[in-house]
Amino acid sequence: MITKKILIAMTGASGAPYTRRLLELLVDAHHQVYFIYSKAAQIVAKQELDWQLSDDLQSSKLFLTEIFQSSLENLTLVGIEDWFSCVASGSNMVDSMLICPCSMGTLSAIAHGLSDNLIERAADVVLKENKQLILVPREMPFSSIHLENMLKLSQIGAEIIPPIPGFYYQPKKIEDLIDFVVIRILKHLEVDIPDSPKWGR
Repeated sequence: MITKKILIAMTGASGAPYTRRLLELLVDAHHQVYFIYSKAAQIVAKQELDWQLSDDLQSSKLFLTEIFQSSLENLTLVGIEDWFSCVASGSNMVDSMLICPCSMGTLSAIAHGLSDNLIERAADVVLKENKQLILVPREMPFSSIHLENMLKLSQIGAEIIPPIPGFYYQPKKIEDLIDFVVIRILKHLEVDIPDSPKWGR
């Protein structure tokens, strides 16, 4: 199986359960996963998942190994200010970058070419190197500014995938709704998940 280098970034928007499921499935699929999170994401992860993420990457990695009951050998945590990380340069770039959930602040910064932290810098690198950038914006409603920024990013190659679940497969629990969104994201990453719900017979 061909494995990929995939960077997952979590920002301060609501939607941490999507991030958790993405990490779980991508690590299980044996891809090399890099994980970076903002300070605001630490707060949201605590609120929505009771996750104990911090600036101490070693303790955060230990916490995640306990959560996922795995050694997570193919998961690398990256600090938000680690400018020496491979994801900060086009010379050793990931195959795909996924920002889930993506706050409107992060989306705006990327749309305007800012690089004030490593999430924004990595996204800028992905775009300039013509690699895959997927944004999962979690906001409601969208203002005209939000929509203009999403259109701008879409026009230069970013993929915008709002976490909007379908109901045609008759979900029975919250996990079903989460999986619907996550599986759609993974399909765009060309990561196949067997037995995923599909339209039609």
